Amino acid sequence: MIKYLYTTLFCCLVLATTFGQEQDNTSLQDQYQLQIVQTDEKIRLDGRLEEQIWTSAPSTSPFWMSFPVDDSKVKDELQTSVQMAYDEQNIYFAVTCKGPNDYIIPTLKRDNGAFWTGDVFTILIDPTNESTNGFIFGVNPAGVQVEALVSGRTGTRAEMNSRGGGNSAFNFAWDNKWFSAVQTGVEEWTIEIAIPFKTLRFDPQNTQWGVNFSRGEPRTNAWHTWSPVPVQFLTVDLGYTGALIWDKAPAKVKGNFSLIPYTLGSFDADYEESPTERNYNARVGTDAKVALSSSLNLDLTINPDFSQVDVDQQVTNLTTFNIRFPERRLFFLENSDLFANFGIPPMRPFFSRRIGLDEDGNTIPIEYGARISGSLKKDLRMGLMNLQTRATDEFDRQNYTSFTLQQRVLERSTVQAYFHNRQAMQRPESLGADFNRNYGAEFKYFSRDAKWQAFSGIGFSNSDGVEGDNYFYNIGIGYDTRSINAYWNLAGIGDNYYADMGWIPFSEQYDEVRDTTIHIGLNHSFGRFNYTYYPENQAKINSHQWGLRHVMDLSTSWDLLQSNVFASYIINFANTGSFNLEYSNQTRELLFPFGFTDDDPLPAGRYNYQYIGAEFSSDSRRFFTYTLGTQYGSFFNGDRFQASMRVQYRVQPWGNFGLNFVYNQLEFPEPYGAEDLILIGPRIEINFSKSVFWTTFLQFNTQRDNFNINSRLQWRFSPMSDLFIVYSDNYAIEVWGKKNRALVAKVNYWLNL
Repeated sequence: MIKYLYTTLFCCLVLATTFGQEQDNTSLQDQYQLQIVQTDEKIRLDGRLEEQIWTSAPSTSPFWMSFPVDDSKVKDELQTSVQMAYDEQNIYFAVTCKGPNDYIIPTLKRDNGAFWTGDVFTILIDPTNESTNGFIFGVNPAGVQVEALVSGRTGTRAEMNSRGGGNSAFNFAWDNKWFSAVQTGVEEWTIEIAIPFKTLRFDPQNTQWGVNFSRGEPRTNAWHTWSPVPVQFLTVDLGYTGALIWDKAPAKVKGNFSLIPYTLGSFDADYEESPTERNYNARVGTDAKVALSSSLNLDLTINPDFSQVDVDQQVTNLTTFNIRFPERRLFFLENSDLFANFGIPPMRPFFSRRIGLDEDGNTIPIEYGARISGSLKKDLRMGLMNLQTRATDEFDRQNYTSFTLQQRVLERSTVQAYFHNRQAMQRPESLGADFNRNYGAEFKYFSRDAKWQAFSGIGFSNSDGVEGDNYFYNIGIGYDTRSINAYWNLAGIGDNYYADMGWIPFSEQYDEVRDTTIHIGLNHSFGRFNYTYYPENQAKINSHQWGLRHVMDLSTSWDLLQSNVFASYIINFANTGSFNLEYSNQTRELLFPFGFTDDDPLPAGRYNYQYIGAEFSSDSRRFFTYTLGTQYGSFFNGDRFQASMRVQYRVQPWGNFGLNFVYNQLEFPEPYGAEDLILIGPRIEINFSKSVFWTTFLQFNTQRDNFNINSRLQWRFSPMSDLFIVYSDNYAIEVWGKKNRALVAKVNYWLNL
């Protein structure tokens, strides 16, 4: 088996080299260059562009259309221009966005997902100019900000449609200090932006950065970019940046040390465990950011608290596996790709939510954490992290260590290696007895134009009392053009491969009868092919997309565990709406009895079932938007009917009122019963200003027998400094009994020292 894995790794390297020789290496950075100039003038951020520097600083060439077409320049009346300057502390941007002032502003809340459906201007910066990771900063006409980290390949629009809009290349939970101001006029809006050098990680010897600018223009459902990006790719793809040219390399940042202390008071009650007990707590802790160099950062945390982080949005789970929820805790975010981007999305040797959270998302207190991440030198990045959790009644104290290295090769490809270690620390006798270690390496190839991708990797695990069959492997290839999006991967683990710091849900099979989880090895295959057609006349329809996906799991002896085939047809309308028709045929080998109702569990054995579904989404630019969907078909040895609805009403720009509803009716033959699963999730968001937000999220979930309320008031009284008041409440639905309740008041303050 190991010989086979090394053979596949070698073949992947040969294929990648072949693709690299075939690609056109002409770089956009030779054609699209913007000179940044130094200034001694004090720039007042008011959005008026009245400083002398803006009369002489070089400006970008005209912007290009990127979506829904990519073969023409933007019309003069909708053009955008950008100028740049710098001083010792900041990089400055002066932006002019032409166009009518009937702006679409979905929200005043910072870092809100609805931000991207309105008018928006964004900056993509790649300080290392390696096309492997970068920063996104965005502003809308109301001055609302958004920032994100981007790493690796961002994918295609067809790929986004086929996987429901998720993308692991972006991390919008990242937060940092930068400043902006906007002025709106009758025929244009102007922006001034200042990004401190302290916010970025860069090589002080590098005089050429990657940069691109994009603008969302919702009235025409269009995206514009300065450096052209083909229609099939997202406008923030790192492979299509222009060049930011420095007259001299920016100086190394000095004294870049930030301290972020917090204090909180809380009340909580667990009515199920101790009906009469009430807990009142006060806590203090701190985070710190220390720039070891301009490109290498040290993050420290002592007694961290993440009570202000958004609650997980629950879903109805009709699989036999656990659902993966995204990481939102700030400590784990910057340079997170160094640790998390090994393997494939459903099989990761490292997943940071396994640290400090149990399987239900409940907090396991972290005593401390330290992390060094960034670039050691040109083309070489590293990450080193160590955290320790506190002992609780249910869990021993655990220490987690992770070390990764990433070397850039070719134009935007990487060779990377990792080592992860979980070690129990509760008792002296456990120091050598309770552990799990994972180590491995990967090669990831991306062509400069992002059309080709290929990867392969191998890893192993060591656990106490476990020997043999401890391997992990993955291999894959992808090809993307304007019309074709094709991808295939194969990954697998041995019967004794364990990743206590990772996420491999397919390996955990639950036995309903014995109420236990059984660990198995498997081989996982995923293939996708999409064909997209863009009509010449796009007055009503932007594109038609036909898709085919196949997911298959096989045992380590290559026996079938499951096979899922999905065929889809998607229409993307010019008014931002869409229609999706999907057919699925699934075969499942149930290894152990498993129940979806309160009656007898389904017996082990092979099941074949299928469904057909349709979904329609309305014009997202309207004040009232909705998505309606339905599915019907067989389900294991029974039938399933699903109806779903998402509605939202926007009171521009201060209010968003939404409701998510999913109903599943499951019917099985006797004695396996029937079940009605209902998920209702109202959400209320009121923005009193650009610094005061109130969000209330309710979730009624009969599958988990839980109704929960999460209400959060946030006041950003200073940049990156907040007051949070968070109220949460949980009830059992069947008996309508109280489960637990908590109220937290927390203040954190960002100090630059």
